[in-house]
Amino acid sequence: MIDWRDVARYFIAVANATGDLMTNLRLQKLVYYAQAWHLALYDQPLMAGTFKAWVHGPVLPELYQQFKMYGSSPIREERYSDDWLTEFQESVHPDTIELLDDVAETYMGFTAFELERMTHREAPWLEAREGLSPDAHRPIREETMKTYYRQLLNDSHDTH
Repeated sequence: MIDWRDVARYFIAVANATGDLMTNLRLQKLVYYAQAWHLALYDQPLMAGTFKAWVHGPVLPELYQQFKMYGSSPIREERYSDDWLTEFQESVHPDTIELLDDVAETYMGFTAFELERMTHREAPWLEAREGLSPDAHRPIREETMKTYYRQLLNDSHDTH
């Protein structure tokens, strides 16, 4: 497993390198998708931490706390540059980098709002939100994440 902070830094560094804007809401969804796809592909979590089904989608509370000072404004962390990205890529297993690259390529083209809407249509968030009031939340089960995203993977292979 790698540290969730490094997963977040990776997506911030990619955004910085491409001139993209990264908000806390958008970052939450990218880190969530990295965890979900890692569970589906490798049957184990990419990082420690429990995502919660908040009203705006999956949230890793510790990650939220780290960047909440930015509100809905872009996260300004210039220290996560090309140099940091290169160093990180050299220190992590190539399969992990490939997964993070795939998540970035697949999901970074979407806005925070689009990513939120996508997660709201997916079983892991829906299951965890069932019956909750807007200000309540509960953990998203890793088993549900694994099963749901693995099925998406299988379905995409069946159509090719």
